Amino acid sequence: MTHYDPLYELYDAIWAAGGFVNSHAHFDRAYTVSPQNMKDVVYNHLHQKWKYVDNYKRTATEDDYYHNIKNAILNQRDLLTTHCLSFIDLDPIVGDKALKAALRAKEFASQVGMNFNIACQTLKGVMPYECQVLLADSMEKDMFDVVGSLPGADKGNEEKHIEYVLLLGSAYNKRVHVHVDQLNTAAEKETELLARKTIKAGMEGRVSAVHSISLACHPKWYRKEVYKMSQDAGLSFIACPTAWIDARRTEELAPIHNAITPVDELLEHDLVVAIGSDNIHDIYKPYSTGDMRTELRFLLEATHIYNETALIKIARSNGLDVCGFNDEDEGGNIGDITCGSGID
Repeated sequence: MTHYDPLYELYDAIWAAGGFVNSHAHFDRAYTVSPQNMKDVVYNHLHQKWKYVDNYKRTATEDDYYHNIKNAILNQRDLLTTHCLSFIDLDPIVGDKALKAALRAKEFASQVGMNFNIACQTLKGVMPYECQVLLADSMEKDMFDVVGSLPGADKGNEEKHIEYVLLLGSAYNKRVHVHVDQLNTAAEKETELLARKTIKAGMEGRVSAVHSISLACHPKWYRKEVYKMSQDAGLSFIACPTAWIDARRTEELAPIHNAITPVDELLEHDLVVAIGSDNIHDIYKPYSTGDMRTELRFLLEATHIYNETALIKIARSNGLDVCGFNDEDEGGNIGDITCGSGID
């Protein structure tokens, strides 16, 4: 007699709904971990890693980037994912060679039955003039689908950073995805800032907060206030469960919580949540495979969400919305992919 396996049924239902959407990744860095940087870099703080990747960006060619992104797309296709959005580095060190590679990979993706959208990764911020020139040029050339943002890259000017990227999103009619509250500390209040700035910019319903882990570090009354602001802003959220499960232990006092976006509470407040893999086999997450089944499993275990309907929306339809695939009315090439649920 075959036993009941709710996990199998969940994955099967997601495939029946069309497959996974990976709403946040960094395909340009995929597969760049090496024996040497495993020894030298993987234990470094996030901000140190931001600087370390400059070495790769200086030496990698457009073809190197294309190879990384193409392989990541094929990997996603084989892991039941039909739509992906990847941040791609754009800064004075890498220039636009990674974006050019991503555009080539986007064409390749369409040929193999995948849907691939691109967001710019502003790893050097948006305040320096040379960064603004690169952004303006790439936007005029329509090189990406979503304005990506990393306020922490403009340390001390996070508020101006957010204002600037929201202005770009409004001017070019693009969605905006913003990395916020990544460090799992009550010192961060970037989700609140993003919600307030979204309303002020008139960008309601067009902005997504990526990560928002530090929300869970705050007392319940504060979290509820932020959820209310997020409702007013039409703010959506993208959780990357395995990306921050390794948050470092500290002696900072905070409510007991998992190092993950508080998805259970977001859903209770009718906020839209999608899911992403974040990094794949690089110095940030050397062991991560990009398998969205793993990400969803971590999410449901960490947040105690067993509602299958909610999990399917997180895995599929919410991702289509926040990544702009529904904006483009992409019917998708789902039928071209003939793999099953992948459960042995």
